[in-house]
Amino acid sequence: MIAALGSVFLHAPGATANANGLQITGLGGASAPWTIVVLLTFLSLIPSLLLCITPFARLLIVFHFLRQALGLQTTPSNQTLIGLSMIMTFFLMQPVGAVIYDTAVTPLQAGTITPLQALERAGTPMRQFMAHYVRDKDVALFLELAKEPRPHNVQDLSFRVMLPAYILSELKAGFQIGTVLFLPFLVVDMVVASITTSVGMMQLPPVVISTPLKLLLFLMVDGWHLLISSLMRSFN
Repeated sequence: MIAALGSVFLHAPGATANANGLQITGLGGASAPWTIVVLLTFLSLIPSLLLCITPFARLLIVFHFLRQALGLQTTPSNQTLIGLSMIMTFFLMQPVGAVIYDTAVTPLQAGTITPLQALERAGTPMRQFMAHYVRDKDVALFLELAKEPRPHNVQDLSFRVMLPAYILSELKAGFQIGTVLFLPFLVVDMVVASITTSVGMMQLPPVVISTPLKLLLFLMVDGWHLLISSLMRSFN
């Protein structure tokens, strides 16, 4: 068993044998310690990258608005909403990830480019994706704050400007969708509150009556289907 594992390891990419024994090289021909440092750093930055360069923030904001509009405090749970946001994010980012894999990851594994060149290649499709949803107003703001010259096209924008502008645009879009989603349920709350007050039901909180009505309304119109379809189409 040990001999078989040794033979597999010797034939794996990045492992070479010479007269002095086994020599392990990292990705792109770099040293193994530096490759490990880069990979561990990247893994620690994945949560931040998920928020900064993907639609995850917009989706999660809308789902939290929905929960508050329905009058539910813990249902669906935070873990459920985060998991749903991650699945939707993976669905939306899969084409971009495929391009990054073909243009950056595969050549890096083959050793034809360096890790820095792979990062540059991976940044191009990400910049193109974010450019579709970033607002010119936000880009102009961070260009002014960074004191950078106005670029000729999107490819000339630095990530120092693109990332905060994209996050700000996503926050605005999430709050806009969440506010529109909140209004129909607010009308139900107002109607129930006015009816209970007019009939003298002062001891019964209106939320006790309005919450089941809002849930019935949400289920009758197939709310989850409408919400997810609208969110997915907002990224087209």
